[in-house]
Amino acid sequence: MATLRHYFQHMENSMAKIGFVGLGHMGLPMAMNLVKAGHQVTGYDIQQTALQLFSHAGGMIAQNLHEAAEEKDVLITMLQNGPQVVNVCHGSNGLFQSAKKGALFIDCSTIDVNSSRELHHLAKQHQLAVVDAPVSGGVAGAAAATLTFMVGGEEKAFQAAQPVLGAMGQKIIHTGGAGSGQAAKICNNMILGISMIAISEAFVLAEHLQLSPQKLFEVVSSASGQCWAMTKYAPVPGVLENVPANNDYKPGFAAAMMLKDLLLSQDSAQSVNVKTPLGARATSIYQHFIDQGLGNADFSAIIKLISQGEEV
Repeated sequence: MATLRHYFQHMENSMAKIGFVGLGHMGLPMAMNLVKAGHQVTGYDIQQTALQLFSHAGGMIAQNLHEAAEEKDVLITMLQNGPQVVNVCHGSNGLFQSAKKGALFIDCSTIDVNSSRELHHLAKQHQLAVVDAPVSGGVAGAAAATLTFMVGGEEKAFQAAQPVLGAMGQKIIHTGGAGSGQAAKICNNMILGISMIAISEAFVLAEHLQLSPQKLFEVVSSASGQCWAMTKYAPVPGVLENVPANNDYKPGFAAAMMLKDLLLSQDSAQSVNVKTPLGARATSIYQHFIDQGLGNADFSAIIKLISQGEEV
């Protein structure tokens, strides 16, 4: 596609015009980092507070999806779920209706694989290059531009997306074809949800065995139980700096978002007839936690439920 080649050359040498839809906890710092990198970024969100914060950070403001998409080199979405992204992109007044031919569409939302593949199909119908590029790293990673991107799509589109993603993250992995980025994110977060429960159980058991959390951390972080949830996101206050456990479990990565990703994992497993018993159990534990009205707490606050010794 000649326009895509031109766009890629343009990206290598100067700023791009970017439309960014979804300025929430993750999207706002991501869009800000694009501004810091020298790109001309127009943001859109239904929350006026988010638009004001983005404007104060040097971003431009769109009043509607048409303004967000018109004459942009790149369109980025960071939204809640598959139907929402499809509606924002393909609705009667959606992004794709106003996008110029040959522009690049990047969906950074975490959504179901089928919706992602539908978006690839719809984008191509509008002569857009497209990748799905969900992220890992949480709000702290978004603010620090240290996110990991799992990118699904054709090689040319992946190459075109790299300069943009590089302004928002440190690790960019091409996972394969359409929807494969979403598949990688869903599998990754199923592991994360399970491992956070596992280390929470270990910390609670250690306490009852009169082993200090600091000593458990010291051992596990250097032994066979080592995992990211332990070494980077320990759920006990005072073990690590700059984790939600030290800030009354304010997210971070909200428990409601973890449940969303675990539910995606179970829907995906069912769709391909795969059994994931630990994933299913983790989903039910987080569901119980959120049913108690704790969905806005960080997902590491699951240790509170476990420490109660309640059967879930």
